[in-house]
Amino acid sequence: DPRLEGWPLMSSPFPTTFIIGTYVYFVTSLGPKLMENKKPFELRQIMTFYNFSVVALSLYMTYEFLMSGWATGYSFRCDIVDYSRSPTALRMVRTCWLYYFSKFIELLDTIFFVLRKKNNQVTFLHVFHHSIMPWTWWFGVKFAAGSGLGTFHALLNCIVHVIMYTYYGICSLGPAYHKYLWWKKYMTTIQLVQFIMITVHIGQIYVMDDCPYQYPIFMFIIWLYGSMFLVLFLHFWYHAYTKGQRLPKMARNGISKDQ
Repeated sequence: DPRLEGWPLMSSPFPTTFIIGTYVYFVTSLGPKLMENKKPFELRQIMTFYNFSVVALSLYMTYEFLMSGWATGYSFRCDIVDYSRSPTALRMVRTCWLYYFSKFIELLDTIFFVLRKKNNQVTFLHVFHHSIMPWTWWFGVKFAAGSGLGTFHALLNCIVHVIMYTYYGICSLGPAYHKYLWWKKYMTTIQLVQFIMITVHIGQIYVMDDCPYQYPIFMFIIWLYGSMFLVLFLHFWYHAYTKGQRLPKMARNGISKDQ
């Protein structure tokens, strides 16, 4: 997309790949080794600021996704990429790039786990989720920034993150606020609903007649992403809430003492 000429990180996928590779190496190997003989960092104030900042950013991106398409003309059906330089199209391009960049900010989730020696929370699901998003979104922004078919999952993700990071923010305020977190057990349900909606929405392209979306491969990737994470989160749900293997002691009350 020539509209992205000169934009940060957009010239090549290699900077994104390098950042993600460094992140994976740090959170799975280097970080735990460096912290092995150190006391956990006390990051409560930093995490409170971080979590509520992500809430604000997610609210802003939700608004921008709505105003650049979802509340101004998208049909939830065959909405293809608008490559024009109209104000609305350029607004969507900026929103897509900001969403892509926000995925790097969210890598701090895992880094905080490592610095606080909460290595049990650095799971395959967590690291894979945080790694695959910025990498695949680089290609989405570079070639197809916009369209209803390509951004529905991003809009949903922003809405879910408003809820999620509000929970994390309240949790980081300390035990006095844990009584307000009874709804923790619904967080995974919200994520499951998100992936079901993504899979159903993108699956429409296989039953719609003559939808001229410019990059059908992206539709398959989004469908695969939604389906794959639906399965992974169902697996998590089964082990955490059915078998109780991953629940902390306070989880019956919807509160995690690890936060």
